[in-house]
Amino acid sequence: MKMRIHASTTLTTASSLAPGVPLWQIAPTRDPSGKRLTDFMMLIPRLRSRPLVEIERASRDIQTVLALHQDVVFADLNLKLNLLWVSLRPRQGAISELVAAIRLRVPEAVLVAHYAEFR
Repeated sequence: MKMRIHASTTLTTASSLAPGVPLWQIAPTRDPSGKRLTDFMMLIPRLRSRPLVEIERASRDIQTVLALHQDVVFADLNLKLNLLWVSLRPRQGAISELVAAIRLRVPEAVLVAHYAEFR
């Protein structure tokens, strides 16, 4: 699992991909065996405006959490947008587990989701 971290100014990418490449072009949709992946997005308000030390801490904390979950295939932390994108193998409850674990380390992170009204 590779985590890309990019910003418009201070940080560089964690891989050879350059900032500005659209996420839909690099985020995998299938695993190597051809099975579909699922994904989620988290907003981390005002992350890019924090001191570099705090940004690096949040990044390390997120990487630590993601590294502990073998379902995670890809992650992208976009500092310009304050967004974390995670692609993973589908498993019942995996997204909830990851979101809860990330929020333990980075409490201001919130899951971006649509509201579905059930009747």
